[in-house]
Amino acid sequence: MNVPSPGTEQGAALTEQLQRIADALERLAPARDSALDVYSADAFVWMPDSRTLQPIDKVNRVELELLEGIEQQKASLLDNTRRFAKGLPANNALLWGARGTGKSSLTKAVHEKINRETDSEGFDKLALVEIHREDIPSLPGLLALLRDQDRRFLLFCDDLSFEEEDTSYKSLKAVLEGGIEGRPENVLFYATSNRRHILSRDMIENERSTSIMPSEAVEEKVSLSDRFGLWLGFHNCDQDTYLAMVRGYARHFGLEIDDEDLKRAAVEWSVTRGARSGRVAWQFIQELAGRLGQRLN
Repeated sequence: MNVPSPGTEQGAALTEQLQRIADALERLAPARDSALDVYSADAFVWMPDSRTLQPIDKVNRVELELLEGIEQQKASLLDNTRRFAKGLPANNALLWGARGTGKSSLTKAVHEKINRETDSEGFDKLALVEIHREDIPSLPGLLALLRDQDRRFLLFCDDLSFEEEDTSYKSLKAVLEGGIEGRPENVLFYATSNRRHILSRDMIENERSTSIMPSEAVEEKVSLSDRFGLWLGFHNCDQDTYLAMVRGYARHFGLEIDDEDLKRAAVEWSVTRGARSGRVAWQFIQELAGRLGQRLN
């Protein structure tokens, strides 16, 4: 085959075409693991397509002291995370329960609190790495990248659940405790879920009705939640706790309103929403601050 000379018009066109192909292949190639900079931030989002950690400069969170009505959950998760930060044994944690009750807020607040402590004591800060629910199948690849790093990582998956025909939960089971290598010592996994057993009731009931050995099939499904050594339950709060949340936020942000007016407006807001929770309290505070013309700084 005759190859055009680089000095000819045809040769120049061929060289340009080959360069475009090379550029396209470079874009499609996975990022080199050696380029992983785990100290560029204290929080990241896992990007499985490029096998990289996207740094997050500012995490969307509230201060731990503002989370009311979950004192036992606070203490347990703080203690577990503190031990992990100091290199001591700690458990994977499942935070389960009603919507808007502070599960993800607590996880992010605890990470910030522990990092303030470790920084003052001379320990390295924990890196918070969020992995999206749909990216759970890539979790083994993420752990392979983090295993040999010097830093300690708190993996976080918000609103974790699995529906019927979804088999990616098996990858999570193996990562949490099973497999030959097991979970790296420098990695801990925290997940939040509205379901205690993570899997949908329909999924469990279907196994019970169609399997030859129903009890064994169901046991295999619900055993996923057993891989979490620490279970923390979150439930809808009563009115006193809800009002304590509202007052705490109002005090923290210096909202100028009479306490009786605040109480009356907060109760009315919860009635219109048909719920009382930390999320409802925060949404009310945003509405109130806007009404008062005050910024939430």
